[in-house]
Amino acid sequence: MTPPGRPELPGPPPSGPVTAPCLGSPASCHMLPCSPRQLHLSPVKLAELHADLKIQERDELNWKKRKVEGLDEDGEREAKLARSLNVILARYGLDGRKDVQGPHSNVLADDTQDDGLGDPRLEKLWHKAKTSGKFSSEELDKLWREFLHHRDKVHEYNVLLDTLSRTEEAYNNAIGPVDLSHGKGDALYSKHSELKEKLRGIHQGFDRLRKVSHQGYGPAAEFEEPRVIDLWDQAQTANFTKKELESFREELKHFEAKMEKHSHYQKQLEISHQKLKHVERIGDQEHVSRNREKYALLEEKTKELGYKVKKHLQDLSSRVSRTRHNEL
Repeated sequence: MTPPGRPELPGPPPSGPVTAPCLGSPASCHMLPCSPRQLHLSPVKLAELHADLKIQERDELNWKKRKVEGLDEDGEREAKLARSLNVILARYGLDGRKDVQGPHSNVLADDTQDDGLGDPRLEKLWHKAKTSGKFSSEELDKLWREFLHHRDKVHEYNVLLDTLSRTEEAYNNAIGPVDLSHGKGDALYSKHSELKEKLRGIHQGFDRLRKVSHQGYGPAAEFEEPRVIDLWDQAQTANFTKKELESFREELKHFEAKMEKHSHYQKQLEISHQKLKHVERIGDQEHVSRNREKYALLEEKTKELGYKVKKHLQDLSSRVSRTRHNEL
């Protein structure tokens, strides 16, 4: 299998929903849709997609270098790249499926607190928290983001599970002896290991949600963002020394500040988009041109910050994962 192809992202249209073309082609990756398919994305979602693809492209370039040096003989990194692309496609509804677009809870989320969470257990916990009287309005907003983050983790686990099931089904249905040489067997085992790690995180996250929903937030709540809270919980059960854990805590504080800055730009981008649509309806050409320029600058800054946040998150997650593996 060749590494996933890299699409050329369109520039921002002046207004209205952003239309993103189908990513890649069947020749570059068998996971992509076979026929062109259009999807409407908000400006914020398109900026997030751009950042995800930039991370994917960076990882592919690193893989190609390792491949040339003969450092991926078992195909594990190649398989992980394919899984990563699968998650991206499902996240933005680009996987060719006709069902609902996969959830994706950014700091700036489209989901309102009236939307469903897709799991009766989560719905029950959320209802209990809302009616308990233990949370302020700000704390309920924070808890809702944690619920959405958990929902996204479950969704990504299901994407990986589906990928593994289809891969194993293809092996089982193969005519003649199944070839598990050249690292194909290792790649399947790697998927199982990744699933186990994600499932462990889901169980740990649900336990946290259950505890917070019943008890409320304590006075010593150190972090606000769900992804940072998740990383901190994982780090505390990993094999860090006391000094390493304290260093990791400080890095998480810097990371959360970076996330808050990114969230600010996401909100400004959405406001700019709405203003631009308004100006295009009633404004003169000079006014429209000036607002388009402001929008383009904001979009570029949001993309840049989105990439930095995702890269930092990936690096932090890898460090925790490596430390956990060293325990085994």
